[in-house]
Amino acid sequence: MVAILAQFIEIDLLTIHNRFSIFDRLSPVRRPSMPSNRFAEPKPVNDAHDSPSLVGGRLSIDFVNECGPSSDFSWGELLHFLLLTRIISSERSTQLLALPQNDPQSAGSLLLKARRLHAALAEIFAALLGKEAFPRDWVEPINEVLRVTEGHDELLQQSGKWGLEFVAREGGLDWLLAAIARSAAELISEGASARVRVCSNPSCGLLFYDNSRTRRRRWCSMSLCGNRHKVAAFSRRRSAGRR
Repeated sequence: MVAILAQFIEIDLLTIHNRFSIFDRLSPVRRPSMPSNRFAEPKPVNDAHDSPSLVGGRLSIDFVNECGPSSDFSWGELLHFLLLTRIISSERSTQLLALPQNDPQSAGSLLLKARRLHAALAEIFAALLGKEAFPRDWVEPINEVLRVTEGHDELLQQSGKWGLEFVAREGGLDWLLAAIARSAAELISEGASARVRVCSNPSCGLLFYDNSRTRRRRWCSMSLCGNRHKVAAFSRRRSAGRR
């Protein structure tokens, strides 16, 4: 029993990073926030190996999950996501971290585009969850990035599997968002068949793409919310059996 409780505590701590819900994004009431410098980020960006695993299954979904519910993320938080998903290297992230001081106009323009893209994707994915149509102007932030980025498709191997991925040409700064926009465009083009899901844990709310064979996946991750649910259900059965 002690081991089970220890597992429950460990899993509960792992779920702390799931700190927002999809329903927060759907609510018209926004959380108040303190005024801050949008570029303020004194600490270096952590390496991807020090971060929790991504669970979205699609880059655009991970972007919505990781950058928070308000689309008011900082320059450092944007760089952290780009590093976490290996869009940029540790060396490039260090260089870009100083850009708001060296070229505030370029950094501000990219951060604004990233925030618009994030807000649009949160709304679009919520509509896809509800099997609802959405207006054409919602996809404009996606097209804004796609129009100005160039690149090519390339076969890449990850975890022993080959996949076709878009590799953006590094010109200007918009290429940093190109793969996210491309991922979103591919997902949206699936239409009503797009398998966007939200975790069944009501205190989680992370989105994911359901690649399961049965298309009945419930949890963002079995190692996080799935196991937590199993442990909680076991504890309830044990308690009921003692009555």
